[in-house]
Amino acid sequence: MGKLDGKVAFITGAARGQGRSHAITLAKEGADIIAVDICRQVETVPYATATPDDLAETVRQVEALDRRIIASQVDIRDSAALKSAVDAGVAEFGRLDIVLANAGISVPAPTLEMDDEVWDTMIDVNLTGQWKSLKASVPHIIAGGRGGAVVITSSIAALKGNANVAHYSAAKAGLIGLMKVMAVELAPQSIRVNTIHPTTVNTDMVLNDPTYKLFRPDIENPTREDYNAAALTLNKMPTSGLEAIDISNAILYLVSDDGRFVTGTTHVVDAGAAL
Repeated sequence: MGKLDGKVAFITGAARGQGRSHAITLAKEGADIIAVDICRQVETVPYATATPDDLAETVRQVEALDRRIIASQVDIRDSAALKSAVDAGVAEFGRLDIVLANAGISVPAPTLEMDDEVWDTMIDVNLTGQWKSLKASVPHIIAGGRGGAVVITSSIAALKGNANVAHYSAAKAGLIGLMKVMAVELAPQSIRVNTIHPTTVNTDMVLNDPTYKLFRPDIENPTREDYNAAALTLNKMPTSGLEAIDISNAILYLVSDDGRFVTGTTHVVDAGAAL
């Protein structure tokens, strides 16, 4: 018996990183998965974003657990494509219980030097795209009449200021306001809504040359080891970054009956970074 037997989860940004980890973790507990990811390069992003092969690997790993998965290449800025993907998944699986609005990008830039496109793309993906994801999916949870759970991936950057991430922090802080309003609106339907706030997580969004240079501007070509030394200073616990499964385990608590009365919270998983 799994904690999510018979449940269906919709996950954005599911091709790799945290999204793939969430899909696998929920599938291990019995959930079927509706997965989307953009699977092409996102403009302004300085590292390689997810590919169709990445999404296919998520499908392979979920199916290896004997769970069902429907995966689509969708840009979360596209409301019609989101609705089509979710509607198709619900038509196939017959229900929706869990939504993980996880997709996001990171594009470090000095606040007063970044160009308009960098700001606009960040807000469009990390804030507006999350709202569009919820708008396309949550009505199916409401229609089911069984209650459910929504987790929106925010960041410790929403709670603590760091240089060169004003656009990212603004988007992630905006998600807190979105979460709190939706938690109030959906509580009568027994639908819980929370944000989760990781510190740095060892995924492709973080482990790349632009991030290394952000953390180690004193080195011409910093390595991951150079980055690790600097990232250690972010967290009070002795780690330079969490693993995706650390976030997935926290999400499992929030979406299962273990957290059945937890709503409207900013759930921090940060190795003490906010202290």
